[in-house]
Amino acid sequence: MAESTSPNAPPGFTGIISDWSSDQTTFKGAGWGKPMMWLFLLSDIFIFGMFLLGYMTARLSTTDPWPDTGMVFALNVFGQQIPLLLIAIMTFILISSSGTMALAVRYGYLENRKICGRLLLATAAFGATFVGMQVFEWSVLIGEGVRPWGNPWGAAQFGASFFLITGFHGTHVTIGVIALLYMYRKVMRGDLETGRAGTLTGRKGRWEMVEILGLYWHFVDLVWVFIFAFFYLW
Repeated sequence: MAESTSPNAPPGFTGIISDWSSDQTTFKGAGWGKPMMWLFLLSDIFIFGMFLLGYMTARLSTTDPWPDTGMVFALNVFGQQIPLLLIAIMTFILISSSGTMALAVRYGYLENRKICGRLLLATAAFGATFVGMQVFEWSVLIGEGVRPWGNPWGAAQFGASFFLITGFHGTHVTIGVIALLYMYRKVMRGDLETGRAGTLTGRKGRWEMVEILGLYWHFVDLVWVFIFAFFYLW
C-alpha cells in the first residue's frame, strides 16, 4: 500500500484520499463550466448515437431500394453532375472551423484579445456558411419532392432520416454560431479581462470560457464526420 507524501495526513489509503481531496488545483480552483460541458456532450452523444442507429436499422430493414446518395446530393457544375460535391465542401468548411476555433482558444489563453476575437468571428463565419449551404441542400431536396414521409427515389424512411439527422445537427451548428458571436462580443469588449458582470463572463481572467465553447464546437464538427460517413458515403 502506497503511503501519503503529506506528513500530516493519516497513513495508508486514507491518507492518500485525504491528501488528494485537499488539492487546490484538482478541486478548489477548478471551474464548473468544463465538467458541465462534458456532461452535456455525453448526453448529446447518446442522442446522436440513437439517431444514427435508428437510421441504420431503418436502412437495413426496409425492402424498398435506398436512394443513391451520391446522385441525390450531386451538384451540377458546368453541366456535369459531381457526386457529393456540396457535402464535401460543407465538410471541408466545418473541419476548417475546428482549426480556427483551436487557434482562438490558444490566443485566448495568451490573452491576445484582438486575434482571439478575429478567430472566433472566422469560426462563426465558417459555421454560418455551413448552415447556409445546408439550407440550400434542404431547399433543393424539398423542391424535388423529398418529404419526411417519402421521396421519389425509393424508401420512404430516407426523407425522415435525412431531415431528422441533418436538422438536429444544423440546429447545433446554429446555436454554436450564436454562442461564438456572443463570445466574440465578450472578448472584444474585454469582459474576460475585467470580470465585467454578464452572461458567460465568469471570473476575471477566466479565458477557459473560450475553451469550453471550443469543446462544444469541436464536438459538433466531430459528429458531422460520423454523419458524413454513415449517411452520405454509405
